[in-house]
Amino acid sequence: MAKKKQILFPKHLVILEQLGENIKLARKRRKLTAVQVSERANIVRMTLYQIEKGNPSVAIGAYFNVLRVLGLQDDFLKLAADDEFGRKLQDLDLL
Repeated sequence: MAKKKQILFPKHLVILEQLGENIKLARKRRKLTAVQVSERANIVRMTLYQIEKGNPSVAIGAYFNVLRVLGLQDDFLKLAADDEFGRKLQDLDLL
């Protein structure tokens, strides 16, 4: 089966690019090289480069492993944690 390319709107790509930049800054603050992080995350250096650019085609597991190496794995739990819109929809059903 052919792999489907992820297509995102430009405004959503900006969000991923910011995530990549945040990861890159976190790595630099810890004074870790790209080689060190990629080895510890068990990914190739090019994949780390793609993560730091916010590439949407990189597997979410690779993003997680990089965050784990940086000690930021618990930040993953913050994703979609505050589903305000979903709670409003649920509340409407209760009426």
